[in-house]
Amino acid sequence: MSAGQDDPVLRDLEIEVDADLELIAASGVDEADPGPPGGWQFDPEEVQEEEVELRSLRGAIEALETDQGRDPGSAISSG
Repeated sequence: MSAGQDDPVLRDLEIEVDADLELIAASGVDEADPGPPGGWQFDPEEVQEEEVELRSLRGAIEALETDQGRDPGSAISSG
């Protein structure tokens, strides 16, 4: 499901988040033995933290998509 089908800002954000997650996955930084710290281009712990933040943001985008897809009238109780 693609987030923000009606909202270009959400759609663009989703694309950027997905691209960043793909870069992290392709970087191999999450390998079991990253070697000595002097050879690191990036701190593996910081990369893991960024990945968690990106996945959290991805979840928020999906939640917004779900909220946008709901009928606003269904949340209003008649009385």
